[in-house]
Amino acid sequence: MPLLAWRGAATLAAPLLPFWLARRARRGKEDPARLRERRGEGAERPPGPLLWLHGASVGESQSALPLIEALAEARPALRFLVTTGTVTAARLLAERLPHALAGRVQHRFLPMDVPAHVARFLDGWKPDAAVFIESEIWPNLLLATRARGIPMALINARISDRSARGWARLPSVAQRLFGAFDLAIAQTEADADRLRALGARTARAWGNLKFASRPLPAPEPALGALRKAIGARPVLLAASTHPGEEAQVAEAHARLRERLPELLTIIAPRHPERGAALAGELGAHNPVLRSTGALPGPETAVYIADTLGELGLLYRVAGAALIGGSLVPHGGQNPLEAARLGCPVLLGPHTGNFTAIVDRMLEAGAAIPVADSAALAEAAGGVLTDADRARSMTSAAARIAADAGALPERMAAAIGTLLPAPAPTGDGDAAAHG
Repeated sequence: MPLLAWRGAATLAAPLLPFWLARRARRGKEDPARLRERRGEGAERPPGPLLWLHGASVGESQSALPLIEALAEARPALRFLVTTGTVTAARLLAERLPHALAGRVQHRFLPMDVPAHVARFLDGWKPDAAVFIESEIWPNLLLATRARGIPMALINARISDRSARGWARLPSVAQRLFGAFDLAIAQTEADADRLRALGARTARAWGNLKFASRPLPAPEPALGALRKAIGARPVLLAASTHPGEEAQVAEAHARLRERLPELLTIIAPRHPERGAALAGELGAHNPVLRSTGALPGPETAVYIADTLGELGLLYRVAGAALIGGSLVPHGGQNPLEAARLGCPVLLGPHTGNFTAIVDRMLEAGAAIPVADSAALAEAAGGVLTDADRARSMTSAAARIAADAGALPERMAAAIGTLLPAPAPTGDGDAAAHG
């Protein structure tokens, strides 16, 4: 009954959804030129075997890149359809997709979970297998995919105890949805246990695919210009910050300037559109906004990097980085992005999104925990003035990051079992569709 109710409610709501999408488009949350994709339109299925991968937002879609590379190498004839739910994820996917794969990967926005939209999408694309990344559970989409006999995998899966308890209140629904996956690979043993209890009986824990990501890119001209502007100044970066963190970072900056008068603090908000508001909040520090095209001058104390996709650039110029979302109850961002680029990591107390890797980093001395602005100032000052300590931290972090390097190939092999067998002629994968 709950699934029937959801199906009926989605169908009844369908006539109103264009107005909702138009409103989101005006706010920059949708691409106005591509709203038809949210109705399942715009299919351009390529010939041969097609793998559909869905990652809701930036983190999920970016974590899919090393997996796509591994699959592409193992299956030369395989094509990929990647769907996302956000405009930002689509933009970064286009920017960071390796050039060699551009002709084999197509992007579409995920259709809304309306039966007619889902049917149109699946009928148009006819994927040979579907891979859902992390925790995207859309009932109509999953059940329609299963009804067409399309093998499905849930990878890099995570489900909180709270979410698991919610699904457990509807055991028959959970069984149908989570039991629909032919393959379930979780981030942690706790995630795997919860998934098995909900119906994904073969769930196993292999680790977090995000830890296998390639180093974030940085265009050389932009990197060179920023390094020249900064010179030899010590740099503290607050990366992917959330509301409530920037004020604490500003307090730490004020404390540190007494010790390091040439300190430059860079704040990169998780949502760049907050840049102007942040400049107002931190007005006492006369911040400079990167979105204006300005570089930090000798007198710049706080530089707000309110731009998209430049963390690779910022980690390369920083002497220490606070990983955002950890000084407030958000759960933290991926600390290995900084570690891969040789930037010492500082972590607040709220790291629930990356518990396993944070525990390893803290145990190995690859990161420093900080509880508040005072502790942040103390820890950052220690790292910025002690090159040996900084090197020790980054070396330990690099070893942890390297451990995850084989995960994409391992996952690719498992997903490959869901796809049509390669043609025996040596010409590549079987052409399942014309």
